[in-house]
Amino acid sequence: MEKYIHVITSTERKEDAERIAGILVEKRLAACVQIIGPVTSIYWWKGKIEKAQEWLCLAKSVESLYGEIESAIRDAHPYETPEIIATPILKGEKDYIEWIENELKIT
Repeated sequence: MEKYIHVITSTERKEDAERIAGILVEKRLAACVQIIGPVTSIYWWKGKIEKAQEWLCLAKSVESLYGEIESAIRDAHPYETPEIIATPILKGEKDYIEWIENELKIT
C-alpha cells in the first residue's frame, strides 16, 4: 500500500508557485497542489535574519514519487536553496485518498 504525503515548497512570487503546481499536476506527480498565501516567513539566511512574503505550495502525492517531485521542484524553482519538505498523511477520508491514488502516475 502506498504511503501518502504532502510535499511543501515556498516561493517569493505567486506566479512561480502556480508554475510549479502546474508542472507537478501535469506530470501526475501530485493529484492536487494548493497554493496558500501570501504568508510571512522569518528565517536565517547567510548569517542574517531575513523576512519575506512567500506563497506555499502544498502537494498531495505518494512517497514513491518523492524523488521525482523533488527533482521537478528543484528544476523549476528560482531559489538557490528551495524548501522541499515531505510530511506523511497519516489518515484521510477513504474516497479522497483513493482519488489521490487514481490521479497519480503510480503502478
